[in-house]
Amino acid sequence: MEWQNDNTEAAKHIAAKLLEIQAIKLNPDNPFTWSSGWKSPIYCDNRLSLSHPAIRTYIKKALAEAVSKRFPDADVIAGVATAGVPQGALVADLLDLPYVYVRSKPKGHGMGNQIEGELAKGAKVVLIEDLISTGGSSLKAGEAVREAGAEVIGLASIFTYGFALADENFENAKVPYVCLSDYNTMLEVALEMNYVSAKDMDILKAWRLDPAVWGK
Repeated sequence: MEWQNDNTEAAKHIAAKLLEIQAIKLNPDNPFTWSSGWKSPIYCDNRLSLSHPAIRTYIKKALAEAVSKRFPDADVIAGVATAGVPQGALVADLLDLPYVYVRSKPKGHGMGNQIEGELAKGAKVVLIEDLISTGGSSLKAGEAVREAGAEVIGLASIFTYGFALADENFENAKVPYVCLSDYNTMLEVALEMNYVSAKDMDILKAWRLDPAVWGK
């Protein structure tokens, strides 16, 4: 279930802004280490967009438009913890829809909730994420929504690395997803903005093809 985006200009604009505020950092010569242990020439922290009102508003409107276009039957917006929580709240407010957020695991005290907010059984839910890598955490949140008796009709995210594994995982889970911008678009914009060299491009493209073994 390959991700979709119909607005190339919006994808380029978002990639440019994320690069400008260093929400996306590129460092092919000194790779980052992800929590998974993967070595990576890129680090993406879209939470930084929340501190910049203009880009925050642009992303909010773009996500809301994507939800309205792709998933017009949505009853509820659900933010995926942690970075998708504020983005989801912004989108739900703009669309005037009920909002919940999904923890990575049930809370260890109090009511022990994994889903915070009121979620009616049978409700059609759209998940909101900031970033898609393998899709694992997003789909885990989707499972929690389904276990609560609601229906996951799709997911919208700011950015995707475009890994084939993510497409496979979303296909298996039967969850369609749309992303505002993506890795290939970001590389194109980064080259135009002189954030990277042509030599760096070869490294960055090679990483995305096999990130689990790159740098080892």
